[in-house]
Amino acid sequence: MRIPKLKEIRGFMAEACRQMLERPLYSFGISAYAAGVRTAALKNRKASLLSAGQKEIWDTLDRKIDPAARYIWIHAASLGEFEQGRPLIEKIKRERPEYKILLTFFSPSGYEVRKNYELADCVCYLPFDTPGRVRRFLYKVNPEMAIFVKYEFWRNYLEELYRRQIPTYLISAVFRPDQFFFKKRSAWYSYWLRWYTRIFVQNDESRRLLEGIGVRNVEVFGDTRFDRVADIRSKGREIPLLQRFTRRGEEGHVPVMMAGSSWPADEEVYSDWFKKHPEAKLVIAPHEFDAERLQKLRVLFGDNCVLMSEAEKNPSLVYNADVLVIDCFGLLSSAYAYCDVAYVGGGFGAGLHNINEAAVYDVPVIYGPNNSKFIEAREMAESGGGFPITSKEDFDKVADKLMLTSASSSAERSETGKKAGDYIRSKLGATDKIFGKIFKDG
Repeated sequence: MRIPKLKEIRGFMAEACRQMLERPLYSFGISAYAAGVRTAALKNRKASLLSAGQKEIWDTLDRKIDPAARYIWIHAASLGEFEQGRPLIEKIKRERPEYKILLTFFSPSGYEVRKNYELADCVCYLPFDTPGRVRRFLYKVNPEMAIFVKYEFWRNYLEELYRRQIPTYLISAVFRPDQFFFKKRSAWYSYWLRWYTRIFVQNDESRRLLEGIGVRNVEVFGDTRFDRVADIRSKGREIPLLQRFTRRGEEGHVPVMMAGSSWPADEEVYSDWFKKHPEAKLVIAPHEFDAERLQKLRVLFGDNCVLMSEAEKNPSLVYNADVLVIDCFGLLSSAYAYCDVAYVGGGFGAGLHNINEAAVYDVPVIYGPNNSKFIEAREMAESGGGFPITSKEDFDKVADKLMLTSASSSAERSETGKKAGDYIRSKLGATDKIFGKIFKDG
């Protein structure tokens, strides 16, 4: 029997101490965060919504949870993660109707939009991840399984679910080398990942990273967002005002670019090209808008810019406009059907928005440089259907190739758009694979 060296013993002891301290320190941090939210709620609207929502959780559960029912708990941090988990929710409701769905959110941007989601039997905020709240929540809900979407690593929830032997899954996950799980000093966080029954990752790189730290409860099943955008296209709503503006499929149709989830930093990139090319049309769906934001867009694009809310009252306005601003929520995913080229915003700011919901309509997609966290941004570029840019000059070059009225530009749009659509179609099926593994294979 080999006697451990003094250095090894010290390492074992240090690791044991870290693990003993980890839970109380983590829980203290969560409690401090909760207190910070309550303080910030006095001045910040988002914090105010979160604070108010946390207070309503227990009353909501008392009113809506049926103690005799069988629940699947699905948690999505925000709206984007909800859309990612939505195909699985819909499949569960279709094929396993004996289960009820509890849907939780952490962010107000998810909860406020989807609090009345019709396929969920109960929707509420996720209680802050402290031991007492976790035990109270799980006691009240008593789920038969828990499904977390993409980036959800709540330490106390995971440990308690594991302790209660409740099957727990992470779907459409992506892991990167810069995450804390893979840092030498914090590698012990990998124990959190072992509490999942199974982790369904998007790509093989994620699987290799996890195996490198001893996490082997992993399957490469892809990304459910592709299934979601395909479903949206199949159920796409008609938008008569956009048809009038774009004249898509009619004689006299000119190239139209849809700038979805656009931020001011994005408009700085593409606005000058459109001012120089009045023969092309532009539709802008700002990521956020208020009176001040809309006025700035009017100033930026001049008299030929019209708001959709104005055009709905006077449809003739769209015939003389070069720029149409969608100043309402809920249309973007269907609006891409009316464009020839898509520009998806966020890549010159906090992070790229959803390029898949544009590409599914067989249109080429342009996007900014802050896209490293999105596998599809790299893969779509490799397929020939995506055009990552880093500057206004880059945009001008791509627009000159895709947005002109010439026959060569039209052919380029058609060819690269098909490549974008083919890429989406090649990625379908993650929802069925995950569902099959959870409900058939166990």
